[in-house]
Amino acid sequence: MTWSARLQELGIELPGVAAPLAAYVPAVQSGSWVYTSGQLPFVDGKLPATGKVGADVSPEEAKAYARTCILNALAAVHDLVGVDSIKRIVKVVGFVASAEGFTGQPGVVNGASELLGEVFGDAGRHARSAVGVAELPIGAPVEVELIVEV
Repeated sequence: MTWSARLQELGIELPGVAAPLAAYVPAVQSGSWVYTSGQLPFVDGKLPATGKVGADVSPEEAKAYARTCILNALAAVHDLVGVDSIKRIVKVVGFVASAEGFTGQPGVVNGASELLGEVFGDAGRHARSAVGVAELPIGAPVEVELIVEV
């Protein structure tokens, strides 16, 4: 089964590629690797929420936004090389705009990791970082980057 067929089986449609906010591209390929820029949880070109996780945004909402971020990252990969060319997911880096004292970043970034597991199975097992930060671009609660082998 192809990855695009698996996405379809799960009822997941990749969104359009989010327009960059500054001077960068959504994804680049170097040899067998594709690196995405950090992806925000844009839906139809808009952020569904802004603010810090643990104050303005609940951890559960942020986990759903991390899932949206990884879908946007997969869309960037798909636009560059096609999702079916992915051999494996290598690394996910998640940034969580965190309220003071919030330490649940790993649970938030699980929104991205769990989706990759659903779609790619063993090929979706990856290394990961989940980092709490003071602020993210345009007030986003979550940002995720992706590295894949093609």
